Amino acid sequence: MGTLRFVLGDQLHRRVSTLTDCDPDHDVVLIVEVMAEATYVRHHKQKIAFLFSAMRHFAAELEAEGLRVDYVRLDDPGNTGSFTGELERALARHACDRVVVTEPGEWRVLSMMEAWREDLAVPVEIRPDNCFLCPRAEFAEWAGDRRSLRMETFYRGMRKRTGLLMENGEPAGGQWNFDHDNRKRLPKGHRPPERPRFAPDAVTREVLALVEARFAEHFGDLDGFGWPVTRQDALSALAHFIADCLPTFGDYQDAMKTGAPFLAHSLISPALNAGLLTAEEVCLAAERAYKEGAAPLNCVEGFIRQILGWREYVRGLYWARMPEYAATNALAAKRDLPWFYWSGETRMNCLAQCIGETRAHAYAHHIQRLMVTGNFALLAGIAPAQVEEWYLVVYADAYEWVELPNVHGMALWADGGVMGSKPYAASGAYINRMSDYCGTCTYDVSAKAGPEACPFNYLYWNFLIENAERLEPNPRMGMPYRNLARMDETRRAEIVADAQRFLDGLESRPPPGDLTTASKGSATRRGRRSPARSP
Repeated sequence: MGTLRFVLGDQLHRRVSTLTDCDPDHDVVLIVEVMAEATYVRHHKQKIAFLFSAMRHFAAELEAEGLRVDYVRLDDPGNTGSFTGELERALARHACDRVVVTEPGEWRVLSMMEAWREDLAVPVEIRPDNCFLCPRAEFAEWAGDRRSLRMETFYRGMRKRTGLLMENGEPAGGQWNFDHDNRKRLPKGHRPPERPRFAPDAVTREVLALVEARFAEHFGDLDGFGWPVTRQDALSALAHFIADCLPTFGDYQDAMKTGAPFLAHSLISPALNAGLLTAEEVCLAAERAYKEGAAPLNCVEGFIRQILGWREYVRGLYWARMPEYAATNALAAKRDLPWFYWSGETRMNCLAQCIGETRAHAYAHHIQRLMVTGNFALLAGIAPAQVEEWYLVVYADAYEWVELPNVHGMALWADGGVMGSKPYAASGAYINRMSDYCGTCTYDVSAKAGPEACPFNYLYWNFLIENAERLEPNPRMGMPYRNLARMDETRRAEIVADAQRFLDGLESRPPPGDLTTASKGSATRRGRRSPARSP
């Protein structure tokens, strides 16, 4: 009799709490590939391939260490297709007298685990996730009953607690945040660093064939798959970023460039969110580069803020405010998600570029997510649950704990200000300033009205008009509303007419059975209509 230690696909680290006291003589480690987890939304093909390959490699590493591993493949005979079914089958096979798991990243899986405590014939121990820097209980205590939860306040507290980028009790460089230094446009002729991609080995090639056969209708391409699927490769990817990319990461982290999907971004988020790397080692590696003079402070602080600040913060907020958080819709947004989010077929070059790169790589960097695809969804009033499902589907690093707060709170302001004091709304001028997308777009970013004007321009003002009752009293929205007040009724009517014409022309519903399934809390979408041409 021993312990069945159930490791999930995003917990692939030897230090995960499930395995801290594993007894190789008596315990069994269970890792499973199940259809329910691959299809509760129709995840990008590369995300499924990345996780299945990383899981298989991790299992092999544990076996090489001498642990007894029960690994269930997706196509194994008798696979029930669910966590619960495979846990029950494993208990029957091994006659273990208890189950140990680590708390999951998603609310729906925690509900499942709590049901195991009631339904299984053996005790189930759910341990804290020790791969984050801020325990859930600590964040909940910090959050308390505050209506708004500002990341900057949390981040400064985490800097003090961890000592990262602290010198004699004060922030390195005399300030907490160097964000104002990190908003530069790429200079002409700038060449982003070459990025290593990891050629699929035999295990990954087998998984790629499985995914192509079993998930052919899912979003995304498998060609060019090159994610690190082992801890060794993940550490190599981190080392490359620190040495070759971090020194310029901060300056240009908000920039966008046609044909350069990665720029100097880290590309470690899939590995980090799956457990191949830990937040602590990533932050320490970046801090070490600053202390050794290998990277400037603004770049290092900007990167550490993404990990120690945003990543830890959104995870804490998710667990502190779920499940009620996901149901909020402060701006009453209800329009269906446009079909071009799946097809990439739109005359708006910025969206076509970002969605096309997402299809190809299961990746887009944070400004593409927030200020292009997210900004459009905000201005167009897309229903939050549909936008959130899309983000969960298309990215290799997406899990509900990180995706939902970022989209719900930051991109869509659906939480009414819990995360951000004002919506991140912008016209085409922002995208033109931070990218080269507008230069080859069929729309004119300098035009304010008419069919050939950049839709972001009139959608921005229409958004302010539609949401004036909710947003105009907001002190941080004073300037745009003062500018809106200077417009005469003719101009305002022109804005509304342009926006209505454009939005009415959106192709919004995918055909039955194609690409998306309804996730919990989202509307099932059936049928679509075809406009004369794609907006």
